[in-house]
Amino acid sequence: MLLFLSVPQPRPPGARTRAGAARVARWRRRRQRLRLQQLRRLRGLLRGLRGRPGADSRRRGRMALCQAAGAASLPSELIVHIFSFLPAPDRLRASASCSHWRECLFYPALWPQLRICLRVSPAEQPRLEFLMRKCGWFVRELRVEFAAENYLSGGGGPGDGGGADSGTGREEVEGLQLSTRWLEVLRTYLELVLCVLVSIRNNRNLQKFSLFGDISVLQQQGSLSNTYLSKADPDGKKIKQIQQLFEEILSNSRQLKWLSCGFMLEIVTPSSLSSLSNSIANTMEHLSLLDNNIPGNSTLITAVELERFVNLRSLALDFCDFTAEMARVLTDSNHVPLQRLSLLVHNVSVMHKSLDNMPNDDHWKALSRKSTSLRVYIMAFDIKSEDMLKILKPSIPLERIHFDSYITCVSGAIVDLISRQYDKFLTHFILMNDVIDTSGFPDLSDNRNEDPLVLLAWRCTKLSLLAIHGYTVWAHNLIAIARLRGSDLKVLEVTEESIDFDQGELADQDVDPVHNLIEQVSLGLGQPWHAVMDIESLSVFTEPNRHFYREMQRFSEDI
Repeated sequence: MLLFLSVPQPRPPGARTRAGAARVARWRRRRQRLRLQQLRRLRGLLRGLRGRPGADSRRRGRMALCQAAGAASLPSELIVHIFSFLPAPDRLRASASCSHWRECLFYPALWPQLRICLRVSPAEQPRLEFLMRKCGWFVRELRVEFAAENYLSGGGGPGDGGGADSGTGREEVEGLQLSTRWLEVLRTYLELVLCVLVSIRNNRNLQKFSLFGDISVLQQQGSLSNTYLSKADPDGKKIKQIQQLFEEILSNSRQLKWLSCGFMLEIVTPSSLSSLSNSIANTMEHLSLLDNNIPGNSTLITAVELERFVNLRSLALDFCDFTAEMARVLTDSNHVPLQRLSLLVHNVSVMHKSLDNMPNDDHWKALSRKSTSLRVYIMAFDIKSEDMLKILKPSIPLERIHFDSYITCVSGAIVDLISRQYDKFLTHFILMNDVIDTSGFPDLSDNRNEDPLVLLAWRCTKLSLLAIHGYTVWAHNLIAIARLRGSDLKVLEVTEESIDFDQGELADQDVDPVHNLIEQVSLGLGQPWHAVMDIESLSVFTEPNRHFYREMQRFSEDI
């Protein structure tokens, strides 16, 4: 018996693979089309949502968006990608839509950096706690500024007594109320600092950490009274807890490259940096430690401690803490060349600390030889001319200098010295004098034919920013400055009350002196120019410590 068996013909090699690949490709294309359709619909609804006024209508719009577009069913990766294009405030608003969005919007990839500026107010605490609870454990760059509200107008500061010498019962009551409000602000300040530090104590991804406390309105004559601080924190428990948390953050860090802490009420102690491991200290690139409340006989960092920071490229310190021994350490062969050095010369530090240990001209020459790209930024606050003559060594590669004062004025001789010694480096020159009586601003020019500001503009060929308030600037000298520097002078800010005119210019009835000044300066600069009408419109108008901190950050990040 014959059996005929039908043997199936074998498929060509790869036929099954090609068919499967085609099906997968078609499936992926369909899925991609569906996602694109959902994305277009979602974008359209978002655009409509932004145009709806009112908080209630926006909330209803978000709820309708979640229901109509099926936002809850969108893949988390797609939602994270969409909202990566939104600025941080819009992300926070979107997080109120639904729990799914909230989970996606606090994905670590969306918050690599967090920059917060807080008013020292109890209303800020719940918002800060929510944000830090969501982001504090993974954020890589954290910058927090505490700005105390100066809503206590009409009073001086802590310890003023509110007019205790006036002898009137009404002023004594007002002084007592003011003192109570100061205590509330200080307590709130400590609570907000604790909230930030607690949330990042176990963050090992932290690479940049910056803290600034604008406690100028809490200060009296530049330093906070210890007696007053003890009233806000009777047992000192909060201050100690803050110091311990700060040291714990440093000890737990594994990737920290940037550490900046300014004017934070003894948060940083002379022993804080010892919490950093040697591996982290060896890789640190920026270090900034500033606190006016540190006792006069102690410093936040010593030359011995600085030896561990061999990779340091940017440093910011109180000038009295920057000693000759530190300069020697920075010139050692095992240290990388320092590129940015920011120094704050504060009258409080100069009163309590000595200038005898500061670097001499030979140390500055050695630093400049070590790093040809080294640039220095100095801010001097209420410093006497004789002290400035000691500080301004000829070999300092000074790029930026800022004079700010309430009492002590800068002399024309200091301005002339700066223009002679630093003509190759100087790019920023700021001269601020916050006097109460604007009827008589000091005149820097002893000789009307040789104004030091005009000579500064002539000698310093790299000058790009010049800001003046509280010093007399003659109109014809201002025109000369504009013509000398031309379009290279990017910023020329002079307040209106600082400008004065010669009697001959005022006597000429055919020419308006103000209009002529604006026209001539604009022509010299090659761009429209006008005097600053309001001092608060000055780009450099802010509390001196805050300006130094922000300018130091930009100056250091420039490398």
